[in-house]
Amino acid sequence: QLWNQERSSNLDQEEPEAPQIKEEQEQLCSSQEGEQLVLKEEIHAFMVTAAEERDHKHQPTPDSECKSDKSKKSLKCDVCGKAYKYNYEMERHYRIHTGEKPFSCKTCGKMFARSGSVVKHMRIHTGEKPYSCKVCGKSFRQTNGLTVHMITIHTGEKPYLCETCGKSFTQGGSLLVHMRTHSGEKPYTCNTCGERFCYLLALKKHKAVHTGENPFFCTTCGKTFTQRGSLLVHMRIHSGEKPYSCKTCGKSFTKKCTLLVHVRIHTGEKPYTCKVCGKSFTQRGGLVVHMKTHSLKCDVCRKSFKKSFQIKEHYRIHTGEKPHSCEICQRSFSHRSNLLRHMRIHTKEKLHSCQTCGKTFSQNSHLLVHMRIHTGENCSLSQLCLILSKSLQSSLTVCGSL
Repeated sequence: QLWNQERSSNLDQEEPEAPQIKEEQEQLCSSQEGEQLVLKEEIHAFMVTAAEERDHKHQPTPDSECKSDKSKKSLKCDVCGKAYKYNYEMERHYRIHTGEKPFSCKTCGKMFARSGSVVKHMRIHTGEKPYSCKVCGKSFRQTNGLTVHMITIHTGEKPYLCETCGKSFTQGGSLLVHMRTHSGEKPYTCNTCGERFCYLLALKKHKAVHTGENPFFCTTCGKTFTQRGSLLVHMRIHSGEKPYSCKTCGKSFTKKCTLLVHVRIHTGEKPYTCKVCGKSFTQRGGLVVHMKTHSLKCDVCRKSFKKSFQIKEHYRIHTGEKPHSCEICQRSFSHRSNLLRHMRIHTKEKLHSCQTCGKTFSQNSHLLVHMRIHTGENCSLSQLCLILSKSLQSSLTVCGSL
């Protein structure tokens, strides 16, 4: 897992952000984009919970406040009305409304609302990862990163269950975020164009469309990215690193989402089902392509097609339209392929050869009929008529020339 180290761990400030682990211009896991966002939001919820506990544990508590009733929140924000017990909580929260960021990184100059955020951010420059997993040895910059790693990778415990779809989560907050996929709630709005999103991460990614900001670039190929995590994943293309392996067949992948899709080959899982005909697919992209077969239907005979040009060509059967004309004899055709076949009559081109006797034909169907002479297969009446008609046509041509 890649963790964003530049966000405040305070829930009051805003929902924490994690870096994209997908390359932004690659569609391969597009089928799982929503699921990946939910997974990241799940991690966020856990990180927020752990961070808040640490904040309250380490914040100073004045004697006067300790002696007061700790369950009472007497300090209220005059902007949003949110209540707090202590002055330091109130001051920290108020920076949301004022936008004040009094703490800055001495290396890159980035500003933060809290001093603790600067300390965490500095690890990006130093590369320090002081928290290590005792099981696999993987290191993390923050304790909450290690905690989430232990739950999601080693224990696999997910006690919070969605009653609608049955999906489970490690944290209750993650379940609440996931429920937006069922309720349709989109609480995050783009201030520029007004588009709404279910997830904060989706909004963050969308904003890059307006700003065009891509501060992280690959030193090998020059490709740019909006987030550092996306760059790190991209670098695996050049390094050849494939850290995610299939336990069944051993095949390795650069991204976890690609592995998850691959595993469905072995499990036979097809989670995406067409509501019209019931056909199931392993990827959302397959369902999207399939749905076009239902939407592209001929309104005359109700025949279905996958692509728009196919239904357009088919419709000429009903209209009688023949837009493709032969410049030599002016004969018209509904399909260009039929015109190309017809042109061989004029050019005398014969692309199809009999491998037994060497005789050539202008069309493959004529070759197939001819092959029955060598195989001894009996021709049907219709096929015999075809041969006789071609023979008659040849005779008339000869007679006409005389």
